[in-house]
Amino acid sequence: MSKNSAIKVENLSKAYQLGQIGTGTISRDLERWYARMRGKEDPFLRIGETNDRSIKGESDVVWSLKDINFEIEQGDAVGIIGRNGAGKSTLLKILSKVTAPTTGRISGKGRIASLLEVGTGFHPELSGRENIFLNGAILGMRKKEIQRKFDEIVDFAGIDRYIDTPVKRYSSGMYVRLAFAVAAHLESEILIVDEVLAVGDAEFQKKCLGKMGEVSKGEGRTVLFVSHNMDAVATLTSKSIYLKNGKLNLYSNTESVIKEYIEADKNEVGVYSKEPKLNIPSFTRIEVLTSEIDGSHMNGKDLVIDLEINMPEVIEGMSLSLQICNPKEQPIIYTYIFDTDTPLLRKTGINKMRCTLSNCKLYADRYYLIAHLAETKGKSKFEEIHRICEFEVVMPNKIIEWGWQKDVCVYTEDFRWEKK
Repeated sequence: MSKNSAIKVENLSKAYQLGQIGTGTISRDLERWYARMRGKEDPFLRIGETNDRSIKGESDVVWSLKDINFEIEQGDAVGIIGRNGAGKSTLLKILSKVTAPTTGRISGKGRIASLLEVGTGFHPELSGRENIFLNGAILGMRKKEIQRKFDEIVDFAGIDRYIDTPVKRYSSGMYVRLAFAVAAHLESEILIVDEVLAVGDAEFQKKCLGKMGEVSKGEGRTVLFVSHNMDAVATLTSKSIYLKNGKLNLYSNTESVIKEYIEADKNEVGVYSKEPKLNIPSFTRIEVLTSEIDGSHMNGKDLVIDLEINMPEVIEGMSLSLQICNPKEQPIIYTYIFDTDTPLLRKTGINKMRCTLSNCKLYADRYYLIAHLAETKGKSKFEEIHRICEFEVVMPNKIIEWGWQKDVCVYTEDFRWEKK
């Protein structure tokens, strides 16, 4: 590890057991124990499979990360990008020492402040004030250091009125405001931020990005930033890591990495599906129903988007929005619906919705969806999913006349929402 290195990762791999927790049989546990006593590798990890969530494998062991090597210099701002399930969060958890690698090693210089999930390191029964001191102590800060930064943290979070209220009564947005403020302002040498910032409102996200830029460029601290927002990654970072199926696909300057990421996986079908989250509203399925048999969409025809949303409990004041983005993730069209306009998501379990964009006119290109699910009253985002449901727009053979649309974020009233 060189003098200027902040983090060095060597031959890092992480394997997970699929299915129920446990190895399954006593005989397999004994084989593992015997191998460990002889200083040998776990014999069952050799049959582990690549981390590809889109296919059904034969082994019950999967490599979430496999043979990762890179080195980050002090003061660098590094983005980590990749599709859902590529291993980004696992890598950050290992770097933050939340979990241990299966093989390989990491070395670093300085204290690490990490924000991996909403409420990381917070105790729900303690107040915001007490959690600032608790979180600071966990990060290795002295009481005087925390006291010196306390007013600045509270001011940045914007929750002065609730600072002596137990955090279990905070909304998810308030949680992440305080958690980010603590992680960014306490004097750690390395700041690690996962895409948890998507939970905050637009104003706070902008504020966070500005603070991370200040931390990296102004204070010379090392920043690792995971996001599906390519504009944010391009603005904030100079280098980026592209993970694909648990392997390091590219580590280079951010512009080259984003270009590689955008060009990859162009055969993604127009369907997104996953298991529902247990405690908060979440998307379980989104599908773009294009006009043509081959899966493309003819410019000028109706574009239909079906959604399935799981509601663990009914929450009044919900909002739902969709953005159609170009390959650079620039919004071209957006549409939304509020619970105050028409009742929606008013039953527990799976709610089915359909959005129809009539006579949808787009340039011939490939497009993606960004889906938002939020609570209007609390201004908290439950979920924000980027770069899903890729589809291609094609032009008809004959020339037709139609109005020109701007290239950035056109709001359309020519749509229809309905329950299925």
